[in-house]
Amino acid sequence: MKTKYKIVLFVVSLTGLIVLQAKVILPIVYDVIASDLFLEDSGDDANYYNTAATDMTGYAFDQCNFYIANDLDSDIVVSFTSQPVNAWNLGNFQYVINADIDIMPENAAAFTRRYVCRIKYDNGNDPSGAANSDNWSIDGISGLDDL
Repeated sequence: MKTKYKIVLFVVSLTGLIVLQAKVILPIVYDVIASDLFLEDSGDDANYYNTAATDMTGYAFDQCNFYIANDLDSDIVVSFTSQPVNAWNLGNFQYVINADIDIMPENAAAFTRRYVCRIKYDNGNDPSGAANSDNWSIDGISGLDDL
């Protein structure tokens, strides 16, 4: 086959592939995305504004503090604030807590750190176990890495 025909065949094939993708594949993908196939309706809607005053964000704040207190060395004394600086409900019983912690090491000066904790309540719509730390799972804590 001559080089001239190979280039024409390549251009025609590439054009056909682009048209197939734009007219057939993408509409199918958009229909799947718009459907409820991946939607998980837990009854807990996200609130992207600071929601530090709700019961569940309060429980999430307490559980983050409990986890941090148990995870630190025994020679470090900590003091937690009474309320988080910010708290967000991400929906599906997942929360992000931003708070300050006063850290008093045994052989150093006291200092304050701000941490962020991502936490999930595992019991869903049943708030009766929200005070139990076994019903929560910590997805991550940042800001306290060097302690």
